[in-house]
Amino acid sequence: MSLLIALSPLPAVGAARLTDLENRWLQAGQPVIAFARAQGLPIDIIVQPQDAPGAVPLALGYEAGRCKLVLSLRGNAQAEGILQEVLPARQGVMMEAMMAHEIGHCQRYAQGDWHALPRGFVEPPSMQRGKQAQLAQELRETRREEAYADLVALAWMHGRHPGQYQEVLAWMRGVRAGGDSAGASHATQAWLALADGDGAFDGSASPFEQAQVLWRKGLSSDK
Repeated sequence: MSLLIALSPLPAVGAARLTDLENRWLQAGQPVIAFARAQGLPIDIIVQPQDAPGAVPLALGYEAGRCKLVLSLRGNAQAEGILQEVLPARQGVMMEAMMAHEIGHCQRYAQGDWHALPRGFVEPPSMQRGKQAQLAQELRETRREEAYADLVALAWMHGRHPGQYQEVLAWMRGVRAGGDSAGASHATQAWLALADGDGAFDGSASPFEQAQVLWRKGLSSDK
């Protein structure tokens, strides 16, 4: 069973069932969700009420034309571990950044662009064959989607929390460097490097449009 809730605002009955940690995540992500829904993105929030040891604390799926933002925090050491190096006063900002990352995934799904390259980009020929070539392609496609979502999160933070932007970027770099080798599915370091600098994002555009600019630049070197 999953607990499906609407987030604007939290219903009294739904809120009574939530843990303190779940409430923290949902409240931290509320500005992101409100923005995404205002953009027309179809989003449902699902809180897993059962223990989920080893699950990704925050994940996004897509079903029947709707994005499913899933929190799996109960009985899950990863839910605390992902923020263990972050000062308590800064954890809400990081939660908000992770919510914005998942909204980047939602936007790609909703636009029908999942695993698709922008117009004008052509996949380079693979030097591998058969199953190896297929696995390498799947890895690249996943890495590219993770990179786009990372950039959406950073564009959001740059616009909403400029004073904490460098801190969020440094934390994100640590997460990516600690989890995958340079060629792995979540190794987005090449795109994160493009996001370092005062002129990385143009605040006059939406986070999705800003992310698209840097994402395209990074695609040129992702083979």
